[in-house]
Amino acid sequence: MRRSTTFLVLALAGTGCVTQKTYDALKAERDALDVTLGEKNAELAAREASLKKREGRITELEQALAAEQDKAKDLGARIDRLVADLAAITRDKSKLQGSVEEMTAALADLEKRRAEAEARVQEFRSLLARFRSLIDAGKLKVRIVDGRMVVVLATDVLFGSGSATLSKDGKAAIVEVAQVLASIPNRAFQVEGHTDSVPIASAQFPSNWELASARAITVTKAMVDAGLPPGRVSAASYAEHKPVAPNDTQESKALNRRIEITIVPDLSTLPGFDELKKLDSGR
Repeated sequence: MRRSTTFLVLALAGTGCVTQKTYDALKAERDALDVTLGEKNAELAAREASLKKREGRITELEQALAAEQDKAKDLGARIDRLVADLAAITRDKSKLQGSVEEMTAALADLEKRRAEAEARVQEFRSLLARFRSLIDAGKLKVRIVDGRMVVVLATDVLFGSGSATLSKDGKAAIVEVAQVLASIPNRAFQVEGHTDSVPIASAQFPSNWELASARAITVTKAMVDAGLPPGRVSAASYAEHKPVAPNDTQESKALNRRIEITIVPDLSTLPGFDELKKLDSGR
């Protein structure tokens, strides 16, 4: 702008038409234009500086945004890991809860079995105490056979050889035994006849089965006559097939000739009874 104004002034001056007043006016206009141009250039420079500053700020914001996005990705990964850990903890907690419940049930079952065992031991001690006088007199023994409490009487005391008729002393002993058993509430009894291995073949007893059976029935009837309720007692025969001694000496054979009165276990106290009852009721 300034150069063109100068050329215009020179051109007019060359024609001889330019006066001093015109020249001064043109010069003033040129100076004003120069000022405006300077202002515009300054404004442009300021705008360029502002633009560069904004571009720098945009770059900073973009970098900050990228950093925040990276943080967000990292946070998302951490959240995923925490969710997975929480799920694992929940599963472990469920397993642990199940284990605790199983252990609690097992401890309760163990406590129940312990109480039942203590009750059986106490019952055996009570039985020994009830029969103490007869045991001390040598009339019988109290033993545990296959987990059951058994009163053992030698048949040589109760019966004559090959006979199923109670002797006087034998009948008295059975009466005493029956009275003691009758005092035990809510229990049933099985009278079992046993012989030694020597066979018998009489008209009355064709084999040891019949002899042992007859003796067991005789004792059962005598116990009922002595006051034991008939619904609480039964009879069985094992002949010579459940010996307690080898049958190789007279002493051993005498041990095998016996009457055993078994106190029938209360099955309702045994493990699994409730399950068996449910199965039976569902048939």
